[in-house]
Amino acid sequence: MEILFFKYAHIIAMVYWLGGDLGTFFASKQVINRGLSPQARQTALKIMLACDQGPKIAMPLIFVFGVHLASLQNVMALPPWGLAAVWLVSLWWLGNVLYLHHYAGKPLTQWLAKFDLYFRMVVVLVLLAWSVRHLSDAGSATANWVIYKLLVFAALVGCGIGIRIYLRPFVPAFGRMMREGSSRETDDIMHGALMRCRPLVWCIWLGLLLNAALGVHLLA
Repeated sequence: MEILFFKYAHIIAMVYWLGGDLGTFFASKQVINRGLSPQARQTALKIMLACDQGPKIAMPLIFVFGVHLASLQNVMALPPWGLAAVWLVSLWWLGNVLYLHHYAGKPLTQWLAKFDLYFRMVVVLVLLAWSVRHLSDAGSATANWVIYKLLVFAALVGCGIGIRIYLRPFVPAFGRMMREGSSRETDDIMHGALMRCRPLVWCIWLGLLLNAALGVHLLA
């Protein structure tokens, strides 16, 4: 029963991640639609940010559910303290995502947002180091397909970091549009920022589909 629960939760997390990403993607097209008024584009931005909460919440959950499931199925070498550490880190990650969303604009959230960026970089590096170590260990008790899934997950987190960096010019340009009205300069900045993000978004979609294929052993 426990395995079935975490398998179900893992699938649901993927559904919300991919579905939320699709909603964010299509809403973003209206945010940079030059034919809409600034107020209409602001509404589209609110929808985009709301949809984006799905992937942000799903990311730490899909990680901890997957690790716990792999541990239950004995396809991942992880001591009890290691599993507990994964749960603690993931729950902190989830709590930080929720705090940043509900208290946006507060002084503490500005510091937490910077910390969150570096935290995700650490997650990527730790997962890469752990995966390479176990792939090079012929006697590792962790199944290769689990390691590949973690490598893909690390790449997905890395894509998210890249998107955040590419979006930095977007926020001040959007604020300027709301204050001064739409202009070619602000529209070009916002359009360029979102266009640079699109290849990373597509990589995230492909990564999610690849991990799903690995999880059901379609590629095994």
